[in-house]
Amino acid sequence: MDRRGHVYDVFVGDAKGIEISGLGRYRAGRSRFRGLRFLHTHLRGEELSTDDLMDLALLRFDLVVALEVLPSGLPGLVRMAHLLPRDSREKLYEVLEPLSVHELDLDFHQFIESLEEEFALSAKSSDILDGRKRALLIGVTTRSTEKARESMEELSALAESAGIEVLETIIQRRQTIDNRYVMGKGKIKEIFITSLQLGATLIVFDRELTGSQMKSISEATDLEVIDRTQLILDIFAQRARSREGKIQVELAQLKYSLPRLVLKDDFLSRITGGIRARGPGETKLEIYRRRIKERIDRLNSDIDEIVKGRDERRKAREKTGIPVLSLIGYTNAGKSTLLNSLTESSVFVENRLFATLDPTTRRLRFPREREVIITDTVGFIREIPRDLLSAFRSTLEELREAHLLIHLFDASGPTFREHISAVNDILQELALDNIPHLLVGNKADKLTDEEKQRIEEELGCITISAIKKESLGVLTSLMEKEIWKDA
Repeated sequence: MDRRGHVYDVFVGDAKGIEISGLGRYRAGRSRFRGLRFLHTHLRGEELSTDDLMDLALLRFDLVVALEVLPSGLPGLVRMAHLLPRDSREKLYEVLEPLSVHELDLDFHQFIESLEEEFALSAKSSDILDGRKRALLIGVTTRSTEKARESMEELSALAESAGIEVLETIIQRRQTIDNRYVMGKGKIKEIFITSLQLGATLIVFDRELTGSQMKSISEATDLEVIDRTQLILDIFAQRARSREGKIQVELAQLKYSLPRLVLKDDFLSRITGGIRARGPGETKLEIYRRRIKERIDRLNSDIDEIVKGRDERRKAREKTGIPVLSLIGYTNAGKSTLLNSLTESSVFVENRLFATLDPTTRRLRFPREREVIITDTVGFIREIPRDLLSAFRSTLEELREAHLLIHLFDASGPTFREHISAVNDILQELALDNIPHLLVGNKADKLTDEEKQRIEEELGCITISAIKKESLGVLTSLMEKEIWKDA
């Protein structure tokens, strides 16, 4: 029933329940309800059920009402419930005292207006509190739960790096991934309830989603939905400072969004045929796609110009005969800190993922008047978005000219073996695995002597602490020997 008291729709159920559908015309939001009351019958005088209260929360009804039907067929008690503004995890809704249908005296319009005002104030205050998005992190996996937990820890670090407040992480293990919702419909309902309890405004999935999956989940939960790839792209967009970095990030975002461009059917019905046009013209979706493709072509041209400039600078360097050394590794391994320690520079350093985005080049002087050019590159990550790799081709091209790669990893982290493997996979994918490299474990100041020895013996590497210059002697000696091994 709508707010004017008109019957909007009638559903007939069976002993198992009632299927409610077709409510799309009545939109709901964080601070407003759907504008519909859900009235249904209880034949045995039951209290409001869990399903009733779930429908109230999921569909954001103004009220859910159960009307008792007496054996005579006449109406008995009326049981009602409504949602409450978020104030605690325990209480999402208020169940009112049962009343006889004849005793029911509720100024519904005044009641619902004041309730929506409370919701609007609650939503506004939570947004103003710190200005950050509040997210639930969701992991759906067909692998072991332990692997999923490791991946979720990294997703949580990515979210924090993007300035998102992580409220809770949820992992579901399934035999197969649902084509529409990724997870089961029951879990989707549970996530919606949790979002109401905690005041979440965003869901972040630890996997790549299709456009239709994003749309389905967003419509089912009424929350913003992004995936791991989009989160990484958002971080890159925040960190890009140079013109080149901004171009590369925008290109990656457009390539990512193009296959996920999904609009509602009412938008698709609009046409823009001109005078004397032979057909109905382009739909909105086609126009958006065409514009994105045109923008991608333009950005690719800009990247080509940047590549030409890099080639010219590279040729100039080659004439000087100065070797090039590149720092590579997993994000937050300490590459910028090492660059600062080796060259006494002041490159921006921060303990978070992807603190460095734009490549930095410095000169490093060795004894015997020898010099190298050392570059700090963007960090790698597991399952790095392909669109990001292709967009950053101009930056990654620099690695091809390196005489030596310093593969730095965080030896103090519990997953450093997986990080090393991920970087090696990316190097192989970029056809860079044939360049000589040194494997170096960083943050050795957090390890015991026994742990350092075990890692060095297992991986055939050396361990250093980039914040302690006295630990870098062995590294600089190895670098010098490798670069000038023929001298």
